[in-house]
Amino acid sequence: MVGTTTLDGKVCVVTGGASGIGRATAELFARHGGIVLVADIDDAAGGDTVAAISALGGQAGFMHVDVSRVADVQAMVRGAVALGGRGRLDVLFNNAGIGCVGAVEETEEADWERVMAVNVRGVYLGSRFAVEQMKMQRGGSIINMSSAIANIGLARRAAYAASKGAVLALTRSMQVDCAPYAIRVNALLPGTIWTPFVEGYLRRSFAGEEAQALQAIQRRQLTDNLGRPEDIAAAALFLASDESRFVMGAGLTVDGGMSAGKA
Repeated sequence: MVGTTTLDGKVCVVTGGASGIGRATAELFARHGGIVLVADIDDAAGGDTVAAISALGGQAGFMHVDVSRVADVQAMVRGAVALGGRGRLDVLFNNAGIGCVGAVEETEEADWERVMAVNVRGVYLGSRFAVEQMKMQRGGSIINMSSAIANIGLARRAAYAASKGAVLALTRSMQVDCAPYAIRVNALLPGTIWTPFVEGYLRRSFAGEEAQALQAIQRRQLTDNLGRPEDIAAAALFLASDESRFVMGAGLTVDGGMSAGKA
């Protein structure tokens, strides 16, 4: 166990746990005593995450999960309840998500539907089946991945912004319904975090001009730098732990000052 925050024995699910923020969070949860189910569509990278956790002396398992598919998500929750023999699901981090670049008139219907299927339907399905379990056990913590873009305007992000705004609104509505069962529901609102996803986006969208594009993104933050997956993982750990027991229905912004703006 590292530091004072503990998840000792808590069963935790991290969707999109194979890389980036998901992997950093899965590893951090495990280092703090959590029993972690890594859920992702990338079997190889998911296995690598589990291997890294095992190497640290932690306990983890992997499941192939497409969060937009009902059967996959139901199996994920059942798998979490069976993990470690505890018969519980204590923490769900609905982290899986995809991006989409384009103003509303540039966004094809198929791209819009794909973003909504993963970013919104995925959170809905994970929460739906997790809440059923958490109600029975009278407690749990759900963390939904929104974005700072839910509160600010950003050019050419129509579908992505809509999806993350929906997640934030869903989080607040869920909390009202879940409070009587001692289930806490909160959202994380990151700024731009340096992950394989962002790196790939720069390569695809700004071929040959990646350095200039990166500098433009960096200037959004007051720190003039991008966040790291570990920055968001630390915030997720707080929301997962009992230290945040009085935090309910909140949107925790971790964006390097991006939403604060610049003079």
